[in-house]
Amino acid sequence: MSLKDYGWSPYFANQLSLDEADALIPTRVVAVHRSGIVLTDGDAEFRLLLGSGWFHGDPEARPTVGDWLLVEPARDKAVRLLERKSLLKRLAAGLVAEAQLIAANVDTIFVVTSCNEEFNASRLERYLALAADSGAEPVVVLTKQDLTDDPDAYADRVRVIAPIAVVELVNALDASTLDGTRAWCQAGQTVALVGSSGVGKSTLVNTLAGRKVQLTSGIREDDAHGRHTTTSRSLHLLNDGALLLDVPGLRELGMVSLDRGVTEVFDDVEAMATRCRFADCAHRTEPGCAVREAIESGELDERRFHNYQKLMREEARNAATIAERHQARRRFAKRARNAMKEKERFRPS
Repeated sequence: MSLKDYGWSPYFANQLSLDEADALIPTRVVAVHRSGIVLTDGDAEFRLLLGSGWFHGDPEARPTVGDWLLVEPARDKAVRLLERKSLLKRLAAGLVAEAQLIAANVDTIFVVTSCNEEFNASRLERYLALAADSGAEPVVVLTKQDLTDDPDAYADRVRVIAPIAVVELVNALDASTLDGTRAWCQAGQTVALVGSSGVGKSTLVNTLAGRKVQLTSGIREDDAHGRHTTTSRSLHLLNDGALLLDVPGLRELGMVSLDRGVTEVFDDVEAMATRCRFADCAHRTEPGCAVREAIESGELDERRFHNYQKLMREEARNAATIAERHQARRRFAKRARNAMKEKERFRPS
């Protein structure tokens, strides 16, 4: 194995100075645990505890699965996080408003949903916005096509939401149905799977890998929803050389700094809004509102418009809250530095 097998490319190599290239070891994060991270240098995996300094600043400056880290030759200290080419993130669950990193340096994101009652248009739009904002290429994978008489109807529903989206219909238990999906899994490419619990992500990972790398569990018969089986994020190297990352089912998918992703997924709504008579049209009762006219004529689905508004409000609210938290963190750090300087001034020589 080599670093190239794990996705090392000129994009990352060109970030190293001559001194760093001589003195430090490039490694990729293949798993994240509470007790530390697991890295590979291309030859072997090893565990590394991050120093406390990594947790004092912006959460986005901490390593996540898929990141590239420069470490000391003894492999006991992380020195620098390399610039990412893509970053998949969400708002962390809980009371503290912070971004939670899901994966970095992903080339393709499989947005996985299924051909049953689990299919939800608004949730799919949310996942597509998350994927579009990350900088990776989104692909919608519809699983469990064998459980419906008309799987193409589900593909049509996706294309109403995202007309230019790539859609793959599969039975995750049948490797013969995965040719289209497997085409995205090229050597050295990193593919992440996102989607709700029970849609077949872990089964898809196992079938693509040709071996059992993730636990699987059935769905609940009463509502077609599934149980969580993946509990941590880790990279799996497939036989064809691709790297696969299965993300645990996300009960909450808070939007944060996803203005670009929402704009891409709802480009039809935004195009209609430019035709309104007033630039600040709220699309309620204003005269000459092109959006309301499109809804009334059936050109625009009202559910889709309301979901667009919901995601934009949520993104703006969460981004503002996180910005305030960052400012408070910077003020605290400044006070701490000033206090240390004062302490040094009055320390006996």
